[in-house]
Amino acid sequence: MLEVKNIKYSYNSDYQALKGVSLKVEKGEMVALLGKNGAGKSTLFLHLNGIYEPDEGQVFIDGEELKYDKKSLLKFRQKVGIVFQNPDDQIFAPTVEEDVAFGPLNLGLPMEEVQDRVEEALSRVGMSGFEKKAPHHLSGGQKKRVAIAGILAMKPEIMVLDEPTAGLDPQGVVNLQKLLKDLNDEGITIIISTHEVDLVPNYAQRIFVLVDGLLIAEGTPKEIFAQPEILEQANLKVPIVTELFQKIEQEGFDMENDYPLTIEEAKDKFLEMFNKN
Repeated sequence: MLEVKNIKYSYNSDYQALKGVSLKVEKGEMVALLGKNGAGKSTLFLHLNGIYEPDEGQVFIDGEELKYDKKSLLKFRQKVGIVFQNPDDQIFAPTVEEDVAFGPLNLGLPMEEVQDRVEEALSRVGMSGFEKKAPHHLSGGQKKRVAIAGILAMKPEIMVLDEPTAGLDPQGVVNLQKLLKDLNDEGITIIISTHEVDLVPNYAQRIFVLVDGLLIAEGTPKEIFAQPEILEQANLKVPIVTELFQKIEQEGFDMENDYPLTIEEAKDKFLEMFNKN
């Protein structure tokens, strides 16, 4: 679905943000890009629909190479929508309704279809009734949902979200996770960057780990979180559920190298341990 080949990008002669990154995401996957701040996650994301053009390397979507002329960019940006970490970088129209309509209008769609897309997108993110509101009067979480609605209105095949839970309260995080899972179940490929490792096992089928502009590992959550040397190199830690069971093992319980990553897995592991005893 999406492939990046040997992407290199420098902001100036002193700072190379990406040093030859290659990765492939299959159609319908939900994957996470892990790395500390400054690892290059946001820079990589801005290459995925042509906001940045690499110094070297290529981006392919559905097997077709991304080109940087106006016509090609419009085509690819309809397929790949990016939700920025800070919604204020994305929302600019006087009202919520106008902001969400901006993308579909640029596609030249009839007004009736644009209105249908706006209503559907705002409904999906729980923002129906806010159409006439000025975005600067919204909370941070509401702005984030409007930014996502603006991408949904384009009906993308791939959604890229940069630190999507930043600034959200706990219920907002739960709601966002459910929305992304629903969208993924409907066939949208989803790529998320984050450094919040506790959330990743709940949604990611695969993880890519980025350190100082280089991809150092990829695998399932089980595979990645079982490699302390990778986590140390990326300045990440295991999910708190996993850390709990590692401490339980230190008290003499044999975990058989099978540490839970999520609350649901922890419940099953506790039941298994109690049944053995």
